Amino acid sequence: MLLLQFEDLPILCERHTTSKLSAYEDLQSIKSMGFKGEALASMTFVGHVTVTTITEGHMHGYRVSYRDGVMEYEPRPCATVKGTQIMVENLFYNMTARRKTLQSSNDDYTKIVDLISRFAIHNVDVSFSCRKHGMNRADVHPSGSCSRLEAIRSVCGLTVACDLMEITASDDDPSRYIFKMNGFISNANYIAKKTTMVLYINGILVECTALKRAIDIIYAATLPKASKSFIYMSIILPFEHVDVNVHSPKQELRCLLNHEKIVENIQGAIKSKLMSSNTTRMFQTQVCFIESRKLFFGGLLNCRNMEMRHLSEHYEVVNVIAIP
Repeated sequence: MLLLQFEDLPILCERHTTSKLSAYEDLQSIKSMGFKGEALASMTFVGHVTVTTITEGHMHGYRVSYRDGVMEYEPRPCATVKGTQIMVENLFYNMTARRKTLQSSNDDYTKIVDLISRFAIHNVDVSFSCRKHGMNRADVHPSGSCSRLEAIRSVCGLTVACDLMEITASDDDPSRYIFKMNGFISNANYIAKKTTMVLYINGILVECTALKRAIDIIYAATLPKASKSFIYMSIILPFEHVDVNVHSPKQELRCLLNHEKIVENIQGAIKSKLMSSNTTRMFQTQVCFIESRKLFFGGLLNCRNMEMRHLSEHYEVVNVIAIP
């Protein structure tokens, strides 16, 4: 839980207030998102920011509003719950052209839910709640202090969680490269319309095109055509081996020392896991009835030819012909 002290409020939204650098040597091993700028300070220049906070032991909390990086007035006492609430309103109120480029609220909310879901899967010791304005039910509400698989089940559903396998890979030899990886990957029973990959490197949510492409190659070669995958992966590397400032939005990780070897190691671990778990497979079936020269397949269908696959250890194709 974020707890701000009363003394921090005057400088809370000033630029560089929360810098993680304490010495020049820290530049060699960035442990944060890099030089992306101060989020709260940036928000105050494009929206109305209100902060309400109370710390343990105090009888009441304080509320204050910020604009352009500074307080609009002195903190005012108020009644509130324990913790800190940060509210941003009227986003891009002073940037008409930028405000017009915003998509519909439904599209934006879908992106917000996706991002919060990715945070909730990795940060299992934190409780998240994401609810659309005016709705009573939260779309993302995993309980804190749960296992990784339970967090995935809460966010993505029971169907996804049942088709996942735990995977690990590592190399501790300093003469080559050092890394540790753990996560969950989907098995042969997983069915989805698109690939989902949640990748954390040193606790930071990022994207890695090279790694994603390598994993897609393994799944394409191991599983049936057009099979999609679900990947959650957390990789720990020495901080000096990662440059988080190469990609401006900090979304994609481009500069990674020995990344070819690391990707090759992870690729081999996934291939081995898939090959060893591909001995059994589950399929969903439907009952077919042929009656009065019409084919019933989960409902009445008029058709001339339909191929049904009798799924066992090997595929056997049976042609069912309905006479018109």
